[in-house]
Amino acid sequence: MNDNILFGSKKIEYHVAFSNRKTLGITVMPDLSVKVNAPIDSSIERVKEKLLKKAPWIIKQQSFFLSFQPRITERKYISGETHLYLGRQYRLKIITGNIFSVKLKGQLLIVTIDDTSLTKVLVKSWYLKHAKSIFRRIANPLIENFKKYHIEPSSIVLREMPTRWGSCTPKGKIILNPELVKAPKGCIEYVIIHELCHLIHHDHTQKFIDLQTKEMPDWEKWKNKLEKLLA
Repeated sequence: MNDNILFGSKKIEYHVAFSNRKTLGITVMPDLSVKVNAPIDSSIERVKEKLLKKAPWIIKQQSFFLSFQPRITERKYISGETHLYLGRQYRLKIITGNIFSVKLKGQLLIVTIDDTSLTKVLVKSWYLKHAKSIFRRIANPLIENFKKYHIEPSSIVLREMPTRWGSCTPKGKIILNPELVKAPKGCIEYVIIHELCHLIHHDHTQKFIDLQTKEMPDWEKWKNKLEKLLA
């Protein structure tokens, strides 16, 4: 059953499912949807009362997930276009030639290629290659630090995700969006620390926030920078 409540000017849509359980639980999903699992004898009034009580927490949870939703501007991959790498802007310069290459020189991202229609493929391949090495280099000391909590990711993989900068699976695999390599090092550290904290606290509870703040006191600065830089 789908319904919604109003909390001030904020409309919170939710889906409620009834089952043989004793307590009412509310979950905010990565896609910002709100799911309510309620005892079979719960009234709609009781559900809405609980949602209103938890509304500030729901909105806070959604804001966390919102910060992990890439809003990358679609590129045309033509000369003169601006591209980001580790937080710095580079002007794309396409050169016709038989050697396929991508390199940074000064403030230029120089692509040499014989067929300009393949520029996007070549540039994305270059980003992915660098993301793999950079993410691992940044993640290694962070993973070592988190071993004091007796946790360690089973693996770190890269995957293009239209709605997430990072995520982790129940089995401890951390997934990072290669587009993150366009952001400064601090933003990359923030996303990795965020996912490492999730290996300990699966939801955005106060304990999660406290742990993230302990491990990265200025995480809000990098969260905001990530939202603005790649918007």
